[in-house]
Amino acid sequence: MANLKEVKGRIQSVTSTQQITKAMKMVAAAKLRRAQDNITQMRPYAEKLNAMLQNLSSQGGDNEESQFSEVRAIERVLILVVTSDKGLCGAFNSNIFKAVNRHIKENYQSQFDKGNVTILAIGKKARDYFVKRDYNVITDYWDMFSPVSFEKSVEASEYAMERFVEGKYDRVDLVYNEFKNVATQIMRVEQYLPVLPPEKSEDDKFQVDYIYQPSRDEIVKDLIPKSLKVQVYKAILDSNAAEHGARMTAMDQATDNAGELLKELRLTYNRTRQAAITKEILEIVAGAEALG
Repeated sequence: MANLKEVKGRIQSVTSTQQITKAMKMVAAAKLRRAQDNITQMRPYAEKLNAMLQNLSSQGGDNEESQFSEVRAIERVLILVVTSDKGLCGAFNSNIFKAVNRHIKENYQSQFDKGNVTILAIGKKARDYFVKRDYNVITDYWDMFSPVSFEKSVEASEYAMERFVEGKYDRVDLVYNEFKNVATQIMRVEQYLPVLPPEKSEDDKFQVDYIYQPSRDEIVKDLIPKSLKVQVYKAILDSNAAEHGARMTAMDQATDNAGELLKELRLTYNRTRQAAITKEILEIVAGAEALG
């Protein structure tokens, strides 16, 4: 009977866990809808802004260089790492950490050995992970998701932009999860600064010849900072939506796994109960025969 009590206790425990994971899945689904709406509304603006910037830059000859485009020898590196504040979202955060470590090893190992690689943590999990492992970490901008706002993201982007212009960092990269759908997140490792030159494409011959007011150089000078700020905000929105999608998927799988475990436990419980009943019957029969 002790075994029956143990199995029954496990059944109750797994049932409670299943109810929790099911509730968490529903909460994540509700948050995902709002986060998905935010990023889908943001993407056309960000893409159009980048298209305008590339169109303007590609027509400007050699005058489009700005303080954000200066290419220097890479001695000091800043990496903006976007994770979540909470766990229970599968491999969402661990994939980011692996990508950052791999990126450093493949591209900035010598700078890292000299202590010249700094992490700007966006998200509590990024802050905790890199602080615990004694990285150079900037922890002033980690709280970006309660709630997500453009004003808060601008603080992080302006820090990176100002320090790059001052020469404190020679390269700034951005690492985050891009939202594709509920079940899929795309790992992105992007160069943030210096600004990459516009890509040449077959559509260049169809570009519009604009009349600039004020001058083209002044417009480009204003567009670059705005585009950089939007890029960080978009990464945070992408990560937020991807996090809820990952948590929804993880909780759905956890609920299914709990259901499979419950089936096995109930089968074990029934078999143990039947064995106990059979044993009692045999004892009764044996006792009756002894009395007879």
